[in-house]
Amino acid sequence: MSLLTLATISDALPKGLRYPLLAGAIALAVSWVLTPHVRNLAIHKGAIDDPNRDDRRIHKEPLPRWGGIAIYAGILIALIAVLPFANPSIPFPPYLIAMLVISGGLVGIGALDDLYQYKAKIQALLLLLAGVAVQLFYDPIGMARVQINTLGIPLSTPGQYIALGALAIPLTAFYIFVVTKTMDTIDGVDGLAAGIAAISAGTLVLIAAYSGQPRVAIVAATIAGSAIGFLKHNYNPAKIIMGTGGAYVLGFMLACISIVGAFKTAAAVSLLLPVLVFGVPIFDAFFVITRRLMSGEPITQADKRHLHHTLLGKGLSQRQTVWVLYAAAATLCAVALFMVRSK
Repeated sequence: MSLLTLATISDALPKGLRYPLLAGAIALAVSWVLTPHVRNLAIHKGAIDDPNRDDRRIHKEPLPRWGGIAIYAGILIALIAVLPFANPSIPFPPYLIAMLVISGGLVGIGALDDLYQYKAKIQALLLLLAGVAVQLFYDPIGMARVQINTLGIPLSTPGQYIALGALAIPLTAFYIFVVTKTMDTIDGVDGLAAGIAAISAGTLVLIAAYSGQPRVAIVAATIAGSAIGFLKHNYNPAKIIMGTGGAYVLGFMLACISIVGAFKTAAAVSLLLPVLVFGVPIFDAFFVITRRLMSGEPITQADKRHLHHTLLGKGLSQRQTVWVLYAAAATLCAVALFMVRSK
């Protein structure tokens, strides 16, 4: 494809989507190319998921983990390549640097968890600490910050909101924990978590572009692109799985960028948007926890009560299962976009 053709395509795109699409394409290419090399590294280091470890595993053969390394690399490299041109004055505000550094740390923690299997309480504590730490950094000029300071009142008149005050830090940390952990728990079928993450991130791109938040749109686009690039190798039959680190980086980055983006929309819809954008993993977690409580089991007890297990139990194949859940996620995200356009 010639440079003239690329220039023509670029001119035809809405201005607010040019840099996001470029960033997403770079992230996709990096993740796509790097994943096979990460797969070889995981095999060499023994980071292998054993399907015989418990009966929740769907796959029949051992699969290398650590796909999160390629996903994170795609996001990081794409942002380094695009943001200095898209935002030359301040390409990387402090809050974004904190997001990238902390998510990089979570990838490392996840890689170690894939080897040593940390207890659920330790994982929860680390995610909550990450959710607190990222709030300590903000943009001194634009005052952008990964923190939920107010909650919009659904269906209210413009300007009505609830100020959180001292509750902002713990509630933000809890929100980040929920989104990150649910992305991890839904990763039980080939391609499911990566596809859901791509749909959610793509929706955040459009919300940010429509709301005049170009940097948010670019970051969300790198998440979507990197997830899609990894999905090339993770779609059934998977050659690699993202592991704990992959779920953590996708969930953490999505949670943080939704706070900077979706929560800054009109009060009438801001509280509902994250619930819709992350509707499938959040409903899955609610569904599982409710069933565990009703049966008197600990909520951290691993079992086969997730949505994907239920669909598989109805006779659906892995591919049919993920496409049903993709469709559900896309429908909820379409509702979110309709609400933004209608505000």
